[in-house]
Amino acid sequence: AHPHGDRLQAGVARPAGAENATTIDLSTQPVLKSWSNVIPSARRRFVVLANFSNQAVLDRETGLVWERYPETPTRDWEDAVRSCWQRNVAGRLGFHLPTIEQLSSLVDPAVPAPGPALTPGHPFGSVAGGDTFSSAYWSLTTDVRAAFVPTQAREVRFGDGTVGDSEQGSVRHGWCGRGGTGGS
Repeated sequence: AHPHGDRLQAGVARPAGAENATTIDLSTQPVLKSWSNVIPSARRRFVVLANFSNQAVLDRETGLVWERYPETPTRDWEDAVRSCWQRNVAGRLGFHLPTIEQLSSLVDPAVPAPGPALTPGHPFGSVAGGDTFSSAYWSLTTDVRAAFVPTQAREVRFGDGTVGDSEQGSVRHGWCGRGGTGGS
C-alpha cells in the first residue's frame, strides 16, 4: 500500500487497503483540479444530487455544491450571509455565502445579456437574468481595494456575467454553496 493513501495503477484510482472496493476509471471520471479543470458541457459538469432530494447540484469543475434553486427574495449583504449560514437543503447544513471567486466560477461569458450567464443546459432554476442590479447575487467577499469602500461587497451580475460591488445595505439575491473555503 502507498503510504499517502491513494494509488494509481493503469488509470484506476483505489484507496489504499481497499483492494475489494469499487474502483474509479480516471479515463471516464474527471479529476477535480479546480485550478485547471474545464468542463464546457453542462450535462457533464453539473450533477443534480439525489441524496439532497434533487435540491442541490454538484459542480464537477470546482467540486462545490450549490443550491439548485437560489433564493428569489432580495436582501442586504448581512442578511444574505446569515441566511446561508442557516440554510438547510434536504436536511443538510454547512452552506455559506460563496466567495467572489466561487460565485463567478458559475459564469459562462459566452451567454449574452440578458442572461442568466450560465452554461446552456444548466440544471439551476430561478436564477435571475436581466439588468445589472436585478440579476446581482452577493458574494461573501468584501471590497478591500481601497480604504474608502469598506462597506461594500462584491457581487456577480448574472444578467451579463460581470463582477461588481455595491453597498452592503443594498438588496441583492443570495445563492448559497457548500464546500470549498469560506471567509471574507
